[in-house]
Amino acid sequence: MKQEVMTEPKKIIFQEVPVPDPGEGQVLVKIKRIGICGSDIHVYHGTHPYTSYPVTQGHEVSGKIVKTGAGVKDLRAGDRVTIEPQVFCGHCHPCTHGKYNLCEELKVMGFQTTGTASEYFAVDASKITPIPDSLTYDEGAMLEPLAVTIHAAKRFPGLQGANVAILGCGPIGLLLAQSVKALGARKVMITDVSEYRLGLAKELGADAAVNTKEQDFGEAMIREFGPDKADVIYDCAGNDTTMNQAIQNARKGSTIILVAVFGAMANVDLAKLNDSELDLNTSMMYRHEDYVDAIRCVGEGKIQLRPLMSQHFAFEDYQKAYEYIDNNRETTMKVLIDVDPSDE
Repeated sequence: MKQEVMTEPKKIIFQEVPVPDPGEGQVLVKIKRIGICGSDIHVYHGTHPYTSYPVTQGHEVSGKIVKTGAGVKDLRAGDRVTIEPQVFCGHCHPCTHGKYNLCEELKVMGFQTTGTASEYFAVDASKITPIPDSLTYDEGAMLEPLAVTIHAAKRFPGLQGANVAILGCGPIGLLLAQSVKALGARKVMITDVSEYRLGLAKELGADAAVNTKEQDFGEAMIREFGPDKADVIYDCAGNDTTMNQAIQNARKGSTIILVAVFGAMANVDLAKLNDSELDLNTSMMYRHEDYVDAIRCVGEGKIQLRPLMSQHFAFEDYQKAYEYIDNNRETTMKVLIDVDPSDE
């Protein structure tokens, strides 16, 4: 079978390797679609701090089980599935306290261990989540980033009826805007400096979309939410500018949740954070229950994935997909790799 390998930044090759045989407790998945995310792009440019080369990518994925190993009971050939890409130890404190997404030895497929970018992939059955027939393989590959935003939404326990501000209109920000609404937020204001992305946010249900190149963030919050501002601010941009916007303009005693990954050491106003007694929280990946909620929200029509699908590329054109993203940064949301373009 063909397997993608990034041998160094901006260089992708394909190698022929044997089709793996599923071991005990494993299944063999015929890979259908793979999504490319912002972290993959960092790997492509050689700026991901926790990935070395060569690496086989692929962690946003959908496929079909073609074979099961010994001891697998609840899955069978023909099942349509996605794969949860976390590899965790199971014995550290976070793992034994229900937070395996924070495993002390966490590895993620496609970054610190082999990813799914091959025609077939053998994986532990425990990492498989079936996807309903009502979801396409394209949508199945987008359940991973959606699980990220479902998890982030739930990091604020007072979300029901809340006023929410979101900084950043990339794929994660746009999925988060839908996620908080699906889980009970009253009103959502989202910001960016791209009119294209802000327009897409409005199409996807954001109550207000603010261009912070033209409007002051703090003034916009008061206009949209009143003097009490937002109950929670999510930073999905991850830079000094957006984090300081949040800190300087948050209601005293409210919450800021960092969802984005900072690309460099932050330089933010912790004195103001302290003076306002703000809760600065974070969100890291997801757990299985977030996949379950993601599937439910899409099935109920509360979250739309198709408007975020920008382009498809053949498996052999993996490198062209990255080149397309680099050349169309503002208008590109989710690029999908068709490992097997059929829907069967």
